[in-house]
Amino acid sequence: MKITILETGRAPGKLVDEYPRYPAMFASLLSLSDRELAYESVAVLDGEALPTASACEAILITGSPYGVYDSTPWMDQLRSFIRSACDAGIPIVGVCFGHQIIADALGGEVRKSEKGWGIGRHTYEITRKRDWMGEGRPAISLSASHQDQVITPPAGAVTLARSDHTDHAILEYSNAPVITIQGHPEFSDKYASALWQARRGKALSDAQVDAALASMLKPGDGALVGDWIVRFLRSVR
Repeated sequence: MKITILETGRAPGKLVDEYPRYPAMFASLLSLSDRELAYESVAVLDGEALPTASACEAILITGSPYGVYDSTPWMDQLRSFIRSACDAGIPIVGVCFGHQIIADALGGEVRKSEKGWGIGRHTYEITRKRDWMGEGRPAISLSASHQDQVITPPAGAVTLARSDHTDHAILEYSNAPVITIQGHPEFSDKYASALWQARRGKALSDAQVDAALASMLKPGDGALVGDWIVRFLRSVR
Protein backbone atom coordinates (compact mmCIF):
# COMPACT_ATOMS: atom_id res chain seq x y z
CA MET A 1 0.00 0.00 0.00
CA LYS A 2 1.22 3.49 -0.85
CA ILE A 3 0.26 6.31 1.51
CA THR A 4 0.06 9.79 0.01
CA ILE A 5 1.09 12.19 2.77
CA LEU A 6 -0.15 15.75 2.35
CA GLU A 7 2.34 18.11 3.99
CA THR A 8 0.36 21.10 5.24
CA GLY A 9 2.88 22.54 7.71
CA ARG A 10 6.49 22.56 8.89
CA ALA A 11 8.38 23.09 12.11
CA PRO A 12 8.96 26.75 13.02
CA GLY A 13 12.26 28.59 12.75
CA LYS A 14 15.49 26.63 12.97
CA LEU A 15 13.65 23.45 14.01
CA VAL A 16 12.81 22.80 10.37
CA ASP A 17 16.52 22.15 9.74
CA GLU A 18 17.13 20.20 12.94
CA TYR A 19 14.34 17.63 12.69
CA PRO A 20 12.76 15.51 9.95
CA ARG A 21 9.83 17.05 8.12
CA TYR A 22 6.38 15.84 9.06
CA PRO A 23 5.97 13.31 6.21
CA ALA A 24 9.25 11.67 7.27
CA MET A 25 8.07 11.56 10.89
CA PHE A 26 4.93 9.72 9.83
CA ALA A 27 6.83 7.32 7.57
CA SER A 28 9.14 6.43 10.46
CA LEU A 29 6.20 5.91 12.81
CA LEU A 30 4.08 3.76 10.51
CA SER A 31 7.04 1.70 9.35
CA LEU A 32 7.43 0.44 12.92
CA SER A 33 4.25 -1.56 12.33
CA ASP A 34 4.51 -2.34 8.62
CA ARG A 35 7.76 -2.19 6.65
CA GLU A 36 5.92 -3.02 3.43
CA LEU A 37 4.23 0.38 3.24
CA ALA A 38 5.34 2.87 0.60
CA TYR A 39 5.06 6.64 0.81
CA GLU A 40 4.85 9.70 -1.37
CA SER A 41 4.56 13.24 -0.07
CA VAL A 42 2.90 16.29 -1.58
CA ALA A 43 4.01 19.67 -0.26
CA VAL A 44 0.56 21.25 -0.31
CA LEU A 45 1.77 24.30 1.64
CA ASP A 46 4.25 25.05 -1.17
CA GLY A 47 1.56 24.95 -3.83
CA GLU A 48 2.47 21.49 -5.12
CA ALA A 49 -0.46 20.12 -7.09
CA LEU A 50 -2.71 17.63 -5.37
CA PRO A 51 -3.06 14.26 -7.08
CA THR A 52 -6.36 12.90 -8.31
CA ALA A 53 -7.99 11.72 -5.10
CA SER A 54 -9.49 8.56 -6.59
CA ALA A 55 -6.03 7.48 -7.80
CA CYS A 56 -4.61 7.37 -4.26
CA GLU A 57 -4.48 4.17 -2.25
CA ALA A 58 -4.52 5.92 1.13
CA ILE A 59 -4.13 9.52 2.30
CA LEU A 60 -2.65 11.08 5.43
CA ILE A 61 -2.94 14.81 6.22
CA THR A 62 -0.32 16.25 8.58
CA GLY A 63 -0.40 18.92 11.23
CA SER A 64 0.13 22.59 10.45
CA PRO A 65 0.48 25.98 12.16
CA TYR A 66 -2.44 27.14 9.98
CA GLY A 67 -6.05 27.16 11.11
CA VAL A 68 -8.95 26.12 8.90
CA TYR A 69 -10.13 29.75 8.96
CA ASP A 70 -6.87 31.06 7.45
CA SER A 71 -6.83 32.28 3.87
CA THR A 72 -4.23 30.31 1.93
CA PRO A 73 -3.99 29.52 -1.80
CA TRP A 74 -4.36 25.80 -1.11
CA MET A 75 -6.98 25.47 1.64
CA ASP A 76 -10.12 25.34 -0.54
CA GLN A 77 -8.41 22.96 -2.95
CA LEU A 78 -7.63 20.67 -0.03
CA ARG A 79 -11.25 20.75 1.13
CA SER A 80 -12.41 19.73 -2.35
CA PHE A 81 -9.78 16.98 -2.45
CA ILE A 82 -11.01 15.61 0.90
CA ARG A 83 -14.59 15.50 -0.29
CA SER A 84 -13.56 13.81 -3.54
CA ALA A 85 -11.53 11.19 -1.65
CA CYS A 86 -14.48 10.46 0.64
CA ASP A 87 -16.82 10.10 -2.34
CA ALA A 88 -14.35 7.66 -3.91
CA GLY A 89 -14.02 5.59 -0.73
CA ILE A 90 -10.28 6.28 -0.34
CA PRO A 91 -9.13 5.81 3.28
CA ILE A 92 -7.95 9.02 4.95
CA VAL A 93 -6.15 9.68 8.23
CA GLY A 94 -5.89 13.22 9.59
CA VAL A 95 -3.70 14.35 12.48
CA CYS A 96 -4.02 17.69 14.34
CA PHE A 97 -4.66 20.17 11.50
CA GLY A 98 -5.54 17.15 9.36
CA HIS A 99 -8.13 16.17 11.98
CA GLN A 100 -9.54 19.69 11.88
CA ILE A 101 -9.57 20.34 8.12
CA ILE A 102 -11.35 17.06 7.43
CA ALA A 103 -14.07 17.95 9.95
CA ASP A 104 -14.32 21.43 8.46
CA ALA A 105 -14.49 20.15 4.88
CA LEU A 106 -17.29 17.76 5.77
CA GLY A 107 -19.48 20.27 7.59
CA GLY A 108 -18.21 20.35 11.18
CA GLU A 109 -17.28 23.37 13.27
CA VAL A 110 -13.61 24.07 14.03
CA ARG A 111 -12.26 27.12 15.85
CA LYS A 112 -9.94 28.29 18.61
CA SER A 113 -11.03 26.67 21.85
CA GLU A 114 -12.09 28.72 24.84
CA LYS A 115 -9.92 26.31 26.85
CA GLY A 116 -6.80 27.79 25.28
CA TRP A 117 -3.65 26.01 24.19
CA GLY A 118 -3.43 22.26 24.56
CA ILE A 119 0.24 21.40 25.01
CA GLY A 120 2.15 18.69 26.80
CA ARG A 121 1.30 15.03 27.20
CA HIS A 122 -2.48 14.70 27.13
CA THR A 123 -4.35 11.58 28.20
CA TYR A 124 -7.50 10.70 26.29
CA GLU A 125 -10.24 8.38 27.49
CA ILE A 126 -11.27 5.82 24.88
CA THR A 127 -15.04 6.14 24.68
CA ARG A 128 -15.70 3.63 21.89
CA LYS A 129 -13.54 0.70 20.82
CA ARG A 130 -12.97 -0.49 17.26
CA ASP A 131 -11.45 -3.70 15.94
CA TRP A 132 -8.41 -1.86 14.54
CA MET A 133 -7.55 -0.87 18.11
CA GLY A 134 -6.70 -4.49 18.91
CA GLU A 135 -7.28 -5.45 22.53
CA GLY A 136 -7.74 -1.80 23.27
CA ARG A 137 -6.86 0.42 26.17
CA PRO A 138 -9.06 2.50 28.49
CA ALA A 139 -6.93 5.55 27.69
CA ILE A 140 -3.96 6.68 25.61
CA SER A 141 -1.44 9.50 26.04
CA LEU A 142 -0.07 11.62 23.19
CA SER A 143 1.85 14.86 22.83
CA ALA A 144 -0.45 17.76 21.98
CA SER A 145 0.17 21.18 20.50
CA HIS A 146 -2.95 23.04 19.37
CA GLN A 147 -5.22 26.00 19.98
CA ASP A 148 -7.98 24.94 17.57
CA GLN A 149 -10.37 22.09 18.13
CA VAL A 150 -13.25 20.30 16.46
CA ILE A 151 -16.12 21.87 18.38
CA THR A 152 -18.96 20.14 16.55
CA PRO A 153 -18.16 17.03 14.48
CA PRO A 154 -19.77 16.61 11.07
CA ALA A 155 -22.77 14.37 10.53
CA GLY A 156 -21.61 10.77 10.51
CA ALA A 157 -18.55 11.36 12.71
CA VAL A 158 -18.34 9.33 15.91
CA THR A 159 -16.11 10.35 18.82
CA LEU A 160 -13.80 7.52 19.91
CA ALA A 161 -11.68 9.41 22.47
CA ARG A 162 -11.92 12.55 24.56
CA SER A 163 -10.35 14.46 27.44
CA ASP A 164 -11.37 17.33 29.69
CA HIS A 165 -9.52 19.65 27.32
CA THR A 166 -10.54 18.06 24.02
CA ASP A 167 -14.06 16.71 23.60
CA HIS A 168 -13.41 15.12 20.20
CA ALA A 169 -9.84 13.80 20.28
CA ILE A 170 -10.36 10.89 17.86
CA LEU A 171 -13.11 10.74 15.26
CA GLU A 172 -14.22 7.90 13.02
CA TYR A 173 -16.55 8.59 10.11
CA SER A 174 -19.41 6.17 9.50
CA ASN A 175 -20.06 7.45 5.97
CA ALA A 176 -16.46 7.27 4.69
CA PRO A 177 -13.26 5.33 5.57
CA VAL A 178 -11.79 8.14 7.66
CA ILE A 179 -10.24 8.42 11.12
CA THR A 180 -8.74 11.57 12.60
CA ILE A 181 -6.64 12.29 15.67
CA GLN A 182 -6.03 15.56 17.49
CA GLY A 183 -2.84 14.49 19.29
CA HIS A 184 0.53 13.82 17.67
CA PRO A 185 1.61 10.16 17.58
CA GLU A 186 4.39 11.09 15.12
CA PHE A 187 6.19 13.57 17.41
CA SER A 188 9.22 12.31 19.28
CA ASP A 189 9.48 13.57 22.85
CA LYS A 190 12.57 15.53 21.85
CA TYR A 191 10.82 17.29 18.99
CA ALA A 192 7.65 18.04 20.97
CA SER A 193 9.72 19.57 23.78
CA ALA A 194 11.74 21.65 21.31
CA LEU A 195 8.53 22.87 19.65
CA TRP A 196 7.12 24.16 22.94
CA GLN A 197 10.45 25.72 23.87
CA ALA A 198 10.49 27.55 20.53
CA ARG A 199 7.17 29.17 21.45
CA ARG A 200 8.28 30.18 24.97
CA GLY A 201 7.74 33.89 25.51
CA LYS A 202 5.81 34.15 22.23
CA ALA A 203 2.61 32.16 21.90
CA LEU A 204 3.27 30.36 25.20
CA SER A 205 4.15 31.61 28.68
CA ASP A 206 7.00 30.22 30.79
CA ALA A 207 4.45 28.54 33.06
CA GLN A 208 2.73 26.83 30.14
CA VAL A 209 5.98 25.51 28.70
CA ASP A 210 7.29 24.37 32.07
CA ALA A 211 4.07 22.46 32.75
CA ALA A 212 4.16 20.87 29.30
CA LEU A 213 7.75 19.71 29.76
CA ALA A 214 6.95 18.28 33.20
CA SER A 215 4.03 16.31 31.73
CA MET A 216 6.43 14.41 29.47
CA LEU A 217 7.41 12.23 32.42
CA LYS A 218 4.23 10.32 31.59
CA PRO A 219 4.94 7.67 28.91
CA GLY A 220 3.47 8.31 25.48
CA ASP A 221 1.54 5.95 23.22
CA GLY A 222 2.65 7.23 19.83
CA ALA A 223 3.81 3.81 18.60
CA LEU A 224 0.52 2.23 19.67
CA VAL A 225 -1.53 4.84 17.83
CA GLY A 226 0.74 4.47 14.81
CA ASP A 227 -0.13 0.77 14.84
CA TRP A 228 -3.83 1.67 15.06
CA ILE A 229 -3.44 3.82 11.94
CA VAL A 230 -1.80 0.98 10.03
CA ARG A 231 -4.43 -1.53 11.21
CA PHE A 232 -7.20 0.86 10.18
CA LEU A 233 -5.73 1.36 6.71
CA ARG A 234 -5.16 -2.37 6.25
CA SER A 235 -8.75 -3.08 7.36
CA VAL A 236 -10.04 -0.83 4.60
CA ARG A 237 -7.52 -1.85 1.94
